Amino acid sequence: MLQSEPSFFDRERDRLSLDITAGFEDLLSSSNVLNRKLEEVIGMTREYETIASLWKSFHELMRGQRDEVLEDRTTVPGTGAHIVSTSSKR
Repeated sequence: MLQSEPSFFDRERDRLSLDITAGFEDLLSSSNVLNRKLEEVIGMTREYETIASLWKSFHELMRGQRDEVLEDRTTVPGTGAHIVSTSSKR
């Protein structure tokens, strides 16, 4: 018996192999897209960390200045920290 035509099994095997190959190609493409998106998110996170660090430094600086002003009650806020005389000469 000569086999000029592929059997049903061979045709189904080839068809399923093509489907599996196409599925793996889609999976690879999707994982590449996901990888690029994750890299973008990580890059944005690094940018936010830099901004957050800057704001933290600013906050600590302002809190330190406020603590200094609260410790030294002889200054008037907004006047460049000039000392106000507490003795009045009348």
